[in-house]
Amino acid sequence: MPNDITLDAAVRSAVEEFLAVGIPSPQVDALLLAAHVLGIGRGELAARLVSGDTLTREQLDRLAGYVARRVAREPLQHITGESGFRQLVLDIGPGAFVPRPETELLVQMVVDAVLASGQASPRVIDLGTGSGAIALAVASEVPHANVWAVEKSPEARAWAAHNNEKYGGIVTLLAGDLATTELLLGDEVGTMDVVVSNPPYIPDDAQPRDPEVRLYDPAVALFGGADGLDVIRQVASVAARIIAPGGLVAIEHGELQGPAVRKILADAGWRNAATHPDLTTRDRYTTAVWSA
Repeated sequence: MPNDITLDAAVRSAVEEFLAVGIPSPQVDALLLAAHVLGIGRGELAARLVSGDTLTREQLDRLAGYVARRVAREPLQHITGESGFRQLVLDIGPGAFVPRPETELLVQMVVDAVLASGQASPRVIDLGTGSGAIALAVASEVPHANVWAVEKSPEARAWAAHNNEKYGGIVTLLAGDLATTELLLGDEVGTMDVVVSNPPYIPDDAQPRDPEVRLYDPAVALFGGADGLDVIRQVASVAARIIAPGGLVAIEHGELQGPAVRKILADAGWRNAATHPDLTTRDRYTTAVWSA
């Protein structure tokens, strides 16, 4: 990029580079990277674009570096170091699964269920919390809830711990996997009102289409066995042992996995299994109720 380039020209140049390599959201990514370089929000960025502001040499170099990383398909969230998720801005980076927009609707289902229960101190646990997105969103939006989160990956758990501290330690973060969840919960076993999970559900022999996912998301957060359902089977079984009577399980999964997930839940003793669409009308979540 030459000297004395306007902000608008720099953004347009970035958009062209992103278009050339097939970045899915070139305009949004270019704007977010420019805002990150300048340390401002989207509103102020829009004003500066209109006013014809120019960038300093240092700002141009930083933006060029960010654009090159994005052209190489490094996730935008890794470049900026943060990921917006519902009302939160989570810190994020290598070692943790980047939260997806569709998971925000899973959170909404949990929030709605908790509020509808009318309980004074509802109990929610997020199995495989990653960066802490689901657990922290629920805890921040339902302050009277008691929220636990389990994560086995030390790298992901470090991000979850950081984000939990950032938001005031509103979640009880447990270090472990599905097999140790009951031991970790101790006397809390059998008291959970909601068990929620966005587990790995891609079949082992499948390759994610997007380079951002294939190259940067941790494999442990993506692949779920030969049919992609191994971890979901574990979630269904573990959830049945830690849930309270009448409690809800809510699981995110692949768009073609709804029938299989409903059967898995039914076989594990869950009732009223139902699959729900995401905002693109793809089947994305299945819920069920425990009535032992």
